[in-house]
Amino acid sequence: MLRKFGRLFVIKTRFEAYAVIYAISLGAVERGQAYLTQYPGIGGKLLFLAATGAVFIAGAKILDALRMEKQLKDMAASHEG
Repeated sequence: MLRKFGRLFVIKTRFEAYAVIYAISLGAVERGQAYLTQYPGIGGKLLFLAATGAVFIAGAKILDALRMEKQLKDMAASHEG
């Protein structure tokens, strides 16, 4: 039962990956806007860039992980038969 629940939190397709990346980006922009309010000037802008830039890094890692899992699955299937 716990395993079935845990599978809900596994990203299996590129569509799911893009949905997660979109959600992360919405949160990052919201956090960036708060930084602009709390820290006016160049400091707030740099923090905004850092918050939104982290989304690119996380998104790339998510998509790379999906690609790697697919390659491993394909390699395992080719070695079986």
